[in-house]
Amino acid sequence: MSIPAGEMSTSYSSVAAEAAAQAESTRNAGEAAGFRLKAKDLMPLSERNDVAAARRVLGHLGAIVVLAAALWWTPGTWWAVPLTVLLGYVLAFLFTLEHETAHQTAFRSRAWNHVFGHLAGFAIFLPYEYYRVFHWDHHRYTQDPARDPELATPLPATRPGLLWTWSGMPIWISRLRLLYAHGVSGKVTVPWVPPEKRALIVREARAYLFGYGLVLAASLAVGSAAGLWLWLLPLMIGQLFLRPYLLAEHTGCGHGLDMLENTRTTYTNAIVHFFAWNMPFHAEHHAYPAVPFHALPRLNKLLAEHIVNTEPGYRAATRTVVRHLLADEQAAQSPCPPSST
Repeated sequence: MSIPAGEMSTSYSSVAAEAAAQAESTRNAGEAAGFRLKAKDLMPLSERNDVAAARRVLGHLGAIVVLAAALWWTPGTWWAVPLTVLLGYVLAFLFTLEHETAHQTAFRSRAWNHVFGHLAGFAIFLPYEYYRVFHWDHHRYTQDPARDPELATPLPATRPGLLWTWSGMPIWISRLRLLYAHGVSGKVTVPWVPPEKRALIVREARAYLFGYGLVLAASLAVGSAAGLWLWLLPLMIGQLFLRPYLLAEHTGCGHGLDMLENTRTTYTNAIVHFFAWNMPFHAEHHAYPAVPFHALPRLNKLLAEHIVNTEPGYRAATRTVVRHLLADEQAAQSPCPPSST
């Protein structure tokens, strides 16, 4: 989700190293875009705020607990349907908590970022350290078809393909394959994981698999399917919301270096902003990735007039994405124009 220019270190050995790398990303973004915030405007926005992060974490996790408790007490009733959908939404959007902590911009403390990053990663089957290196290259090579990891899997170009993507099944298949490859086979072959990180990725995958094994063993021991209907089923349903949201970030935008042109900002309601950790301000985030989630609304006020791709909500954004993805299919199905002869 910024900056494809320059050779940046993939080492995460210290907070200082990350801060320096993100600062370099910010400079590159400004230069590529032809617009650059002044340091006096940017510095106040880059302050991390533990209180804001704690409130957002408690609100997000609290919503999960409340919805799960409500679902626990309403099995077999019609209330279970909307509660499962709502729980799925907030569970799936733990991805955005993992994303914010991957940038080390949620909390001031590196340790707290790691704790909640791993918690979110475990919940959604996306190991935290693996996601960090994946996402690092996404920022370095945003919208570069050859090097952006998010473009490693081709985007859907047909209606069935789009529905399959929205279902989240390709993601589940990919994550299970990676957990097997990294945790069972001990092989890390994806190009965005540098050699010095491969052993860490293997250890992490094995730790996650061990944790999942403990959850399964405990469920079997007590004869409970709670993990299935309070966690896995809602999480799968939640992909129906998360996948269109993620497709809206870059699909149909440019493929150049300008972060204000190759990324989309979507203006939406306060509930979406809350559970998405303000990431609908996505062009702002890519242009200045060191700015924490809580400061993105203020950053938007400074950048709004320079952002090329915006939409007034996710219905509009999804329509734009669908038109872009299905353009070739629709052109092929359109009748031939009448002959002029």
